[in-house]
Amino acid sequence: MSTPNEAENSAEAIYQQARLLPPDLRKEVLDFIGYLESRYQESDESRAYREAQIPAMEAVWDNAEDEVWDDW
Repeated sequence: MSTPNEAENSAEAIYQQARLLPPDLRKEVLDFIGYLESRYQESDESRAYREAQIPAMEAVWDNAEDEVWDDW
């Protein structure tokens, strides 16, 4: 995970590079950012589904055999 400063630097680098592009390519960059947002944004439905599984899976996940993975 990046730190706030790294994220800020990345955003600034993207901005500086985008400024050099012609308008039609800037539009493509914006479209691509929208694509990334939609692809990696968890939907409310999938979040609810994942959270609903937790109680049922706790017994499976919480066992002595898999204890070594608890700190990961």
